[in-house]
Amino acid sequence: MSVFRTKSVEQSIAETEEPEHRLKKNLGALDLTIFGVGVIIGAGIFVYTGLVAATNAGPAIALSFLVAGLACALAALCYAEFASTVPVAGSAYTFSYATFGELIAWIIGWDLVLEFTVGASALAAGFSGYLQNVLEGTPLEIPASLASASDGIVNLPAVVISLLVAAVLIGGIKLSSRINQVIVAIKLTVVGLVIVMGIGYIKTANYTPFIPPSQPSGGGEASFWKSPLITSIFGMEPAVFGIGGVIAGAAIVFFAFIGFDVVATTAEETKNPQRDVPIGILGSLAIVTVLYIAVCFVITGMQSYDTIDPNDPAPLATAFDKAGVEWIANIIAVGATIGLTVVVLILMMGQTRVAFAMARDGLLPTSLAKVHPTFGTPYRLTAITGVGVALLSGFVDFATLGDLVSIGTLFAFMLVSVGVLVLRRTRPELPRAFRTPAAPVVATLSVLLCFYLMLNLIGETWVRFGVWMLIGLVVYFAYGRSHSRLGRGEYDKHIPVGDRAI
Repeated sequence: MSVFRTKSVEQSIAETEEPEHRLKKNLGALDLTIFGVGVIIGAGIFVYTGLVAATNAGPAIALSFLVAGLACALAALCYAEFASTVPVAGSAYTFSYATFGELIAWIIGWDLVLEFTVGASALAAGFSGYLQNVLEGTPLEIPASLASASDGIVNLPAVVISLLVAAVLIGGIKLSSRINQVIVAIKLTVVGLVIVMGIGYIKTANYTPFIPPSQPSGGGEASFWKSPLITSIFGMEPAVFGIGGVIAGAAIVFFAFIGFDVVATTAEETKNPQRDVPIGILGSLAIVTVLYIAVCFVITGMQSYDTIDPNDPAPLATAFDKAGVEWIANIIAVGATIGLTVVVLILMMGQTRVAFAMARDGLLPTSLAKVHPTFGTPYRLTAITGVGVALLSGFVDFATLGDLVSIGTLFAFMLVSVGVLVLRRTRPELPRAFRTPAAPVVATLSVLLCFYLMLNLIGETWVRFGVWMLIGLVVYFAYGRSHSRLGRGEYDKHIPVGDRAI
């Protein structure tokens, strides 16, 4: 009954062929790349560009995105090796089960539930903000009481889009992929329009100073709850802007990059996962990093960072409004509204695949792992996830959700980076279609950079994350440990299953 019992890679792969738990293989490299681009281009580029430029980094927000992108690139190389070696639904959860053992796998799975569910909720709230911008002043304008979780009764548009997306996901992975392809094309068109048209309205004076001088954080607030953890640990005075602001901004905009790891969760539904998953992960990340940095330069060049409203839910549209080109602002608002729907869709898909893997292993009720007889999707988990996302996005504000997603994702990246090195030592004979170059160096840098970014998140976020993980441990010891299929000896005895602690 060791909590560090491991499940072999062979068993994980064999399990994918169980008739009642078999997912359809419909995806190729292009599907995965588009999935990655579709999920990464979301609130980060449409919302966080204004927020972080105004409150943390100024024009140097481009550097914040570069630092966050570097952390993701290091982790992505590790993800690509794992996904090509263990092409099974569940992403970091499945990888951890094969390397660290069941308890750590549960912890990372519980963490991924936080990342994907809360991330989908945050993006649903971001969708609502842009939709309100589109409908403002029309007969369909949304009443204030139904437009915000913080200032009204409920964020109704966020609730509605969450439930609609769940219905699409139940309809099948190929349907989701086709819808995603159309919407990604719209999003890329909008981002391209921002860059091409915005260049003509850039004022170079707005780039000075590029890194605004460091200054005390507003209001003299120095409490543990609202200060980056690193300042509390070392007794530093909380500040914004400067180099510290750029790094703190990177920790925040890291939220903008979440999603490329969703590609790894679809490995089991991919025709040739050993080749296609690494292409999807690395290709989508490279594309969006370039686009993010370009948009940052355009927006901070069009509008001085100190005139950006950090509470503006649609900063890209506002920048063009102030430049007097309202028609572009309207196109951006409509495109962002449409584009954010697919981010909600893909994050919810990631959550259902992780929970599906956990339920198939018995750590969650196995009845949740049943797939639809026609659509071949985990419909029960999808419906539950849709309701959960609707409730979160309807009643919790965007900023709180975004920071929680960032810390959960960074923690997952750290474990995956270490796991690559562990699996190379414990199972060097496994075929690896993709190998992380200079793995010890890449994995170490990934862990250090991700942990440093975590330290730049505020104490309140750390406490919420800690509470969530404690709840997860209670659930594991109260249910998962005793119901684990591995622990109950239900797996094929002819397939090797590890029983040692790593």
